[in-house]
Amino acid sequence: MKVSEHRYDAVAQASAAQVIAGYSTSFGWACRLLASRERTHVRNIYALVRVADEIVDDPDPALSAAWRRQQLDELEAETFRALASTRSANLVVHAFALTARQFGIGRELVEPFFASMRADLVRSRHDAQSLSDYVHGSAEVVGLMCLRVFLGGDEAAYARLRPGAERLGAAFQKVNFLRDLADDHDELGRTYFPGLDPAAFSDAHRDELLDDIDADLAAAAEAMRMLPDSSRRAVCAAHALYSALSRRLRSTPASRIREARVRVPDRQKALILMRVLAGGTA
Repeated sequence: MKVSEHRYDAVAQASAAQVIAGYSTSFGWACRLLASRERTHVRNIYALVRVADEIVDDPDPALSAAWRRQQLDELEAETFRALASTRSANLVVHAFALTARQFGIGRELVEPFFASMRADLVRSRHDAQSLSDYVHGSAEVVGLMCLRVFLGGDEAAYARLRPGAERLGAAFQKVNFLRDLADDHDELGRTYFPGLDPAAFSDAHRDELLDDIDADLAAAAEAMRMLPDSSRRAVCAAHALYSALSRRLRSTPASRIREARVRVPDRQKALILMRVLAGGTA
């Protein structure tokens, strides 16, 4: 079932889907398991996230921090205009706003996201508080946006499942930080984990970080069992894929993590998805 029968809405949502298709991620694998309606809405959300992330992380040195900040500010302003009206000339923003208006995604979730995106332009290292704020805005609120879609306006269920959704988003983000340790430091000049010196990164520090990540994944697993059928398998698949990445990181020497991006092979991803589809555990 389409979100809207209006041609412009359909074109906007097709554009959002094309943005997602342009990036090969574990999200893309899991998203295919969502029911059609949920899949469209989640793509609408993640397309906006992807565009904002590209503004910040595009490696072109000609794009100054001031230009990136201006682009983020304009994208945020256009998003809020679209939330308050019925149309945006930016197709990705328009698709996001269709979903946001339908499911009550408002400023309390959108503002922290853009704040975290801007933080990447001015902060290269984090303390415990700034990392918590960053993870909330860059990952937890995105999980909450999706949760609103999955629950279709059930506020009681949203309140009950919110902590699990936040911890799942946090786990995903922290796994990404660890997996991308080399690229973030060497190419983007960022180190997200407080007190981490990439040059002295050790197996003990790796395990400490993964213990925290695995605790988040375990807490999230309890909540995702209560999701509706239309979204449960997809979330379980994403959880399984990131759990596999966590295990692979734990078995990889810290010196290797420091030098190269660790990934789960496509064959293993496919096997994980097959087990989830069969109703088993990965």
